This record gives sequence, C-alpha cells and structure tokens, in this order.
Amino acid sequence: MKFLVDAHLPQGLCALLQAAGHDALHTSQLAAQNRTTDRAINELSLREQRVVVTKDSDFFHSHLLRREPWKLLLVRTGNIRARDFKELFQRHLPAIEAALAQNSLVELDRQAVKVVA
Repeated sequence: MKFLVDAHLPQGLCALLQAAGHDALHTSQLAAQNRTTDRAINELSLREQRVVVTKDSDFFHSHLLRREPWKLLLVRTGNIRARDFKELFQRHLPAIEAALAQNSLVELDRQAVKVVA
C-alpha cells in the first residue's frame, strides 16, 4: 500500500510504514515540503493511488464530496505525543491495513479503527 503522511503527523510514521512493507512519503519530502497545498496532496494521492494520512478534517469533507483524496486515513486522536502516536498506530496497523483494503475512508482514534466509507 502507498501512503502520503501529512505535515501534522510525525515523519517517523513513514519509517514505521516502510518497516511494515509499505511505500510511504511525508509531505516534508515533497517539492513544497510542508507547505504543499491540499489540492497538490489530493492530486498526488489520485495519481499514485496513495492513502493520505492526516488530522486535517478538510480532507474528510473533500473525500465525501469529491472522492479526493483517493483514500483517507483520518487521525482523530487529539493532542498526543509523537512516541505515543506511533505506538498507537503500530498497535492498530493490521486493522488499518484491513480496513483500507476494502474501504476508502477510515478513522483512527485512541481506541479503535473505524470504517466511515
């Protein structure tokens, strides 16, 4: 699976995803880095069939209205330390992978992975 991790999330999430066998980019690796626009993120997601991982609810609305980005993992953990977030993500990664294999919009909160669409 291919992922694009948004600026609001730690770069270390890419290493975690890569260690699990996924292709993962962080917005900091793109030409405009963390100033990459939502539109450019959506275009890259559609072109390369990448799951956008973000806390930004604007992507939630654009996915529901226009099916952009291609697939979305919306993080709804609130404020959380990077280390704690990576541990939470690692613990739920099998459920995240399974949910995204069959669905286009998935949420991760502090307790569970939820399929939205």
